[in-house]
Amino acid sequence: MALPANLELLFGESHEAPKLSKAEVSERFDELVKSIGGMPERELTREEIVTSFKAGQPVDFTSQPTNALGYLEKALGAPDLVKGLGADAVASITQALDGLKAQTPDLVKDINLTSPVGTGLVAFDLEAPAKLLAPRPTPLRNRIPRIKGIGTSHRFKVISGFTGSGTGGVGNIHPGIQDTTQNNFAPSGAGNSLYYARGPKIAYAGYDVTLPYSQFSMSDEVTWSAQYAGQGYQDIRQLSRTSLLYASMLMEERMILMGRGTASPYSGALAAPGGVSLVDNTVGTGQVALTGYTTNIYVYVTSDAGAFGESVVSSVATIAPTSTHNVVLRLTDVPQALGYNVYIGTGASQPANSSFFLYGRFPNQTANGGGAGGTGIVLQGAIPTSGKNPPTADTSAYAAGYDGILPWVMGTQSGYNVKINSTFSTSNPGSEFQTAFAALYNAVKADPDRILFNGVDRKQQSDTLKAGSSNNYFLQITQDQVSGVSLGSVAVAIMNEVTGKRVEMEVHPWLPQGVCPILSDTLPIPDTQVSNVWSMINVQDLMGIDWPVNQFAYESSSYWFGGMLCYAPAWNGCISGVTAA
Repeated sequence: MALPANLELLFGESHEAPKLSKAEVSERFDELVKSIGGMPERELTREEIVTSFKAGQPVDFTSQPTNALGYLEKALGAPDLVKGLGADAVASITQALDGLKAQTPDLVKDINLTSPVGTGLVAFDLEAPAKLLAPRPTPLRNRIPRIKGIGTSHRFKVISGFTGSGTGGVGNIHPGIQDTTQNNFAPSGAGNSLYYARGPKIAYAGYDVTLPYSQFSMSDEVTWSAQYAGQGYQDIRQLSRTSLLYASMLMEERMILMGRGTASPYSGALAAPGGVSLVDNTVGTGQVALTGYTTNIYVYVTSDAGAFGESVVSSVATIAPTSTHNVVLRLTDVPQALGYNVYIGTGASQPANSSFFLYGRFPNQTANGGGAGGTGIVLQGAIPTSGKNPPTADTSAYAAGYDGILPWVMGTQSGYNVKINSTFSTSNPGSEFQTAFAALYNAVKADPDRILFNGVDRKQQSDTLKAGSSNNYFLQITQDQVSGVSLGSVAVAIMNEVTGKRVEMEVHPWLPQGVCPILSDTLPIPDTQVSNVWSMINVQDLMGIDWPVNQFAYESSSYWFGGMLCYAPAWNGCISGVTAA
């Protein structure tokens, strides 16, 4: 029989015995094996087995050995083995086993979920590939036509009105004549007068439009280590290209909705809010005190442009609030602002910009705080001590950018742009939009096709059917619905009470709360030479580029070159300042 490892540790030198030779160690091991092998064996009878499991005589399984070392230690305690080896020899072996246990702890462990490896000898139930849960809706990009462009800008000419149209600032003239009627047909600025017996000449109004194109691109990179390490799990390059495509489309969707350009004739950067002031305020119902300051608070405000940035900061306002009070912020409204970002700093004197932190974004309906009797923005609760700092430059508009839908419908060319600074009417649901429809029709005979809503605003408009106690709407539960009622009512469209047309209500996933664009897809006028009111004009539409490998990475980019235009902004409008219910 081969000698086991660490045999000297079991039978060799100890405190009491001198060091033994290998022959003497081998003899001791042989004596141990012989004694164990010579232990008497006994076969239990059936009666003895049954008797051992009788009620009241439970078996103590916890005292049974659980591993090889335990069995060896129990065997050393057998009377016959002690008698054969001698008590001193058994004690020496037991002491050696204790030392071996300390040096080789795995001898006392079973294989389980934490042994012999802490994380277990188990497989990972990893499901491939990774789940792509990022939302990627682009409803405007999917709907708006995309047209081929050339050059560096898109140009067109507009006849905005002529006599009788009631548009373009052209007045009306009476067409009646008599035999003696004569009208001057001399060219403008001519030195002589040419009168003819004929009806008066009509007048025209028009203008040129030049919209410059911009270039756009996004990029991604996959290192070789990431690509090769991911083999067998996922194609990382494929994921990169797919994500790059979706990211480019999502950013274009946001530009279509709320982008702002600085080139002429785009709307340009938003102005910083003016008239910023702070008023000490006793805590009202539903409010809490302002906390987190010891002396003064200082406030900056910026105009929010939506997805891409904000204006420069306003002038700073400061106040030393009364303890247990809060503060009301007032400001003057900024046209086309989608909301206001408030930054707060504290101290005995004005702190550095790095110590101002974003307190919150407030929808544009709060701008009425600057006017007489306005409610303003209530600053309450804990003042932030970390987070975003005030901007150091304008990010509301970009040189490489164009105006999206919101700048068009909230700008000076819009056919209707009103800020209601309240919730939707419950006494006459949809009345705000009926007023807009009437104004658009009276101005240019517009007949809109759809209204875009933020999800919160769409819900509020649906709830107006139920909220008003004086309206004539009611919900009816029929007999077959008694045991299965579907709760909720959804407003899906508004009937234009001026033209009788059904105007669709649509939720846009990226539209800020408080703003509802009213859009025309086509014009209700024959022979306008305008197939679509909104169009994307691209010299080069979206494409993907795989760059040559010049480092240990695969690099890709998207690229497109063009812009967006609105041929007839006066046929569109906007209701803003919608307060969340």
